[in-house]
This record gives sequence, structure tokens and C-alpha cells, in this order.
Amino acid sequence: MLHLFLEEGPWFRAKRFGYGAGLPFKWQGWVVLGFYALAMTGLGLLADNDKAIPTFVTVALMLIVTGIFTIIVRNHTEGGWKWRGL
Repeated sequence: MLHLFLEEGPWFRAKRFGYGAGLPFKWQGWVVLGFYALAMTGLGLLADNDKAIPTFVTVALMLIVTGIFTIIVRNHTEGGWKWRGL
């Protein structure tokens, strides 16, 4: 199953206007987006759980997960990230 994630090619469409990526158009992109949403939800719930871990640790973990997600999306966006104007 892991070899399916390693296949070449874009998973996300480029935005029509602006900078960055749009929604995924392949299942790999949807899985990555789903895992990101679950990770952010889990970290948010963990931070709200009677101070199970300090807030700065939660924020640091959220930044790390967001950075990894951004790198994956940027590497798998068709046409790359660039400004697309009118």
C-alpha cells in the first residue's frame, strides 16, 4: 500500500487565482488532507484535556505537522506554487 503513496504525479490542483494549492483530485491527496485534519483535531483535544501536556508543546507539534503537510502539498501540486492572477 505504501508504494501507492510514492507514485509520481500531482495530487492537488493549483489554485486558479492567488498562490498555493486547491483541493485534492486524487485519493492520496484526500488521505493526506484527512490525516492532517485528524492530527489537528487530536492535538486540539489533547491540549484541552486538563493540561495533559503544556500548551507550548501542543502549539509546537501543530506547527511541525502543518509544516510537513505544507511540504507534501507543495511537492504534489500540479504546476507548482506560483502567483496566478487575473
